[in-house]
Amino acid sequence: MTDFQPVRVFAHSNALLVSHVRNLLEAAGIPAELRNMTLGGGAGELPLGECEPEVWVKPHNRERAETLIREALAGEGGAPAWRCPGCGEPQEGVFDACWKCGTHRP
Repeated sequence: MTDFQPVRVFAHSNALLVSHVRNLLEAAGIPAELRNMTLGGGAGELPLGECEPEVWVKPHNRERAETLIREALAGEGGAPAWRCPGCGEPQEGVFDACWKCGTHRP
């Protein structure tokens, strides 16, 4: 019976990061559940580990979910970095235009 109980694959004090991880998993076809999204106010009264927002998945998705999370947090699998042809500013791969001068990515 416990083989079907969800398992925690990610926890962090930053609720936006936790939501991003859940969205990443959902986009990859892995159903994910958010927990503890509103317990931050209990920090101090409750143990910190019990208050952090968490992402949970079914056990059969655990390995794939953990791999996707690890790659995403390490920056693997994303768009490559580039240098703005207008001002020479280094850019992260997620941007299609330079944050400094607005020149579009080549």
